[in-house]
Amino acid sequence: MSRALEIAERALAAAPAGETLARVTNERSIVLRFARSRPTQATSVDDVTVEIAAVRDGHVGRASSNDAGLEALAACGRRAAAAAAAAAGAGGGPYPGLPAPAAPRPSDGRDAETAGLDPASGGTALEAAFAAARAAGVEAHGIWTAGEVETGVASSAGTSVSEAVTDAFMKVICIAPTGRSGYAAATSRAVRGLDPPALAERAVYKASRRDDPAALPPGEYPVVLEHHAVAALLQMLTFTAFDGLAHAEGRGALAERLGTQVAAPSINLADSPRLPATLPRSFDAEGVPKAPLPLIQDGVAHRVVHDTRSAALAGTDSTGHARVPGGGPGPIPTNLTLTGGGALDESELCRPIERGVYVTRLWYGNVVRPKETLVTAVTRDGTFLIEDGRVTRPLADLRLTDSVLGILSRAEALCARPRLTSEGEFYGRRFATGVVCPALRARGTRLGRTN
Repeated sequence: MSRALEIAERALAAAPAGETLARVTNERSIVLRFARSRPTQATSVDDVTVEIAAVRDGHVGRASSNDAGLEALAACGRRAAAAAAAAAGAGGGPYPGLPAPAAPRPSDGRDAETAGLDPASGGTALEAAFAAARAAGVEAHGIWTAGEVETGVASSAGTSVSEAVTDAFMKVICIAPTGRSGYAAATSRAVRGLDPPALAERAVYKASRRDDPAALPPGEYPVVLEHHAVAALLQMLTFTAFDGLAHAEGRGALAERLGTQVAAPSINLADSPRLPATLPRSFDAEGVPKAPLPLIQDGVAHRVVHDTRSAALAGTDSTGHARVPGGGPGPIPTNLTLTGGGALDESELCRPIERGVYVTRLWYGNVVRPKETLVTAVTRDGTFLIEDGRVTRPLADLRLTDSVLGILSRAEALCARPRLTSEGEFYGRRFATGVVCPALRARGTRLGRTN
């Protein structure tokens, strides 16, 4: 039995009688940060988080602790039960009860070498970034991180599941004396899946372009979005379109639109928790097994995702997308995959464009109107003008304000090779997710000034 599951079983035994679920995460991770081509911070985490959910008359009470001692587990269980009982005093609630146990298909998400958390791997990666930046006369900034997270879920309904997963991430931002910057990043389940020298070279190339910057007036332009930018848009789409709770309550962008055309026929988007290219997961926060789920097929809206609570409201079954035990924030897909197209690379995507914009990544993305999937974000660290089919001069950063489904409906071509990308930085407990997607070309995208 894994350590996380053993603690979850002890927490369950120590909790008051009644419907109870315990989820335990055991995180081990290291982070190396760097700025101005030198190391600035190194951190190491080895910690356990215990979450207990108690159910009373359709209401869920939750409590958490970082102490795995028996007394602390018992106290955590009492707090959860007291919170649930207090809520139940107001009458019956919407939670249908803990899900029945089901055996998940084991994931292949743990890499033994990465789980070793050898800081020397990070040191070598930083040296590669510094050497490439020094040779080009720019400065390297960024992060290298790796981690292993073991999760165990046990419940009074009979659930008893656990898994261990690893992830690795490196981000390099190079900044030239001119102030121009270039971005490159990679995510993998294994440290060896990163290529630090290649990342540094891509960032250096974008930062060290010496062409005079061009200016564009606000308007609609054809764009080529690198996979980083596509992933940022798809991440915002998860909250606006695929949240089963918002969908059931009529707030989601796909409410009354399932079965209709919402994107170009070339768009095939799924949640694929078993795909080797992603960061696999076998079950959700309630221990419900995950399975591949088509979301948009040939441009047609197909499904949204559910946890136990939203599924009960919608009159269907959980798809294994609970974010916290007992429901709470709406369920979202965490293993998005967008199928690639026929273009060899980004250069081929640029070829038909007479005048347009090349976008490396999007920054400070926010949802403006969820029902319309209208979002806004700023291009950053590699925005270029496309002229007569090729990337020419740097551009000042632009503000994109458009509908994500609108951009996907205007998609004209996609690169053949999807890539895994993620934010890779964690503010709180480590829960690594990513989007597997290709670069794409879309027409008529709304871009304006940043101020």
